[in-house]
Amino acid sequence: MNKICLVFVCLLFVFCSQAQTLKSDPQETNYPANAINIAMTLTEETIADDYFNDAEKNERKGDLNMALALFGKAAFEYNNANKYSRYAASLLRMSNVHLSLTHYVEAEQIILNSALKAYSKIGNKSGQMLCYQYLGRIYLASNRLTQSLWFYTQHGILAQQLKNNNAYIESLLGIASVKIKKKEYAMAIKDVDRAELLAKDAKTTQFVPQIKSNRAIIAEKQATKARTR
Repeated sequence: MNKICLVFVCLLFVFCSQAQTLKSDPQETNYPANAINIAMTLTEETIADDYFNDAEKNERKGDLNMALALFGKAAFEYNNANKYSRYAASLLRMSNVHLSLTHYVEAEQIILNSALKAYSKIGNKSGQMLCYQYLGRIYLASNRLTQSLWFYTQHGILAQQLKNNNAYIESLLGIASVKIKKKEYAMAIKDVDRAELLAKDAKTTQFVPQIKSNRAIIAEKQATKARTR
């Protein structure tokens, strides 16, 4: 009899507990902490992507200052979300906008102090190669030709290591541009010839305009040099 009473009391306690649970306010439900973290991460990524996409739109429209600000916000959000590859990519785009605005020091520092370090940290060789290419462009535009030549050379070395034929062709054309500015036309034409041969072997036509442009510039510079002798 005592056992029966004990079972009845236990059952009554369970039913009361269930009823109390059903009556509780849904807003008081406790979600697991990791679910909140996942939701926050997804929100951060979406915000970063929105900033990045808006920055690209403004860059295409020619609103470079707004593009610069938005790429900066995207980089900040990607970094907070531990998306380091996207963070570094946003920094590269910021540097490119600075280059378009002829902000050479800012363009250089973003890559040297942030983007290159981020790519190195995650072991992204392709990203490091892009940083070298960008630095080659920046130094070429600012007439720091020794530095430009060095970075285009490093760009080419990494391209060969990664077996990236197109990137190697780009490095050769970058080196040719430096040599044109240094008035080393005979050496520049050798780099253009090599780039053209590699492009033909790869059956790619994407470098044809740049190759033709470099040839035309070299021919013009050589003709001008001959006339002034």
